[in-house]
Amino acid sequence: MKKDDCIFCKLANGEIPTNVVYEDDTFTVIMDAAPATKGHCLILPKEHYANIYELDEEVAGKIFKLAKELAIKLTDKLNCDGFNIVQNNGECAGQTVFHFHMHLIPRYKDDNQKILWEPTNPTAKEQEAILEILTK
Repeated sequence: MKKDDCIFCKLANGEIPTNVVYEDDTFTVIMDAAPATKGHCLILPKEHYANIYELDEEVAGKIFKLAKELAIKLTDKLNCDGFNIVQNNGECAGQTVFHFHMHLIPRYKDDNQKILWEPTNPTAKEQEAILEILTK
């Protein structure tokens, strides 16, 4: 079900005109209005899910299959040198629109984008404690 006040619901369902790259019964893929690089696209489910935690499992499987297919197509058509697939959940993780979406970002040598994180250096004891929590 779409949400009336969600801009991405409106984009995904054609209520607001946009540059559509691909569309099927479940998803609309659009060019990002403020792209990180040439060819940056967004995969938008037509149904409203705020984030990955709400995402239907069947839709989750389909979105990753579609992301792979489009990454191959965009790489071929745009001759990019690499590719980022980015999906943020929660404000602290960089999510600014609370409708699940996946960024497909073609990467080019010298594109000057910084989509990577700064590695931390946890101790072995800290890693062991986290591993214990995760495997209980």
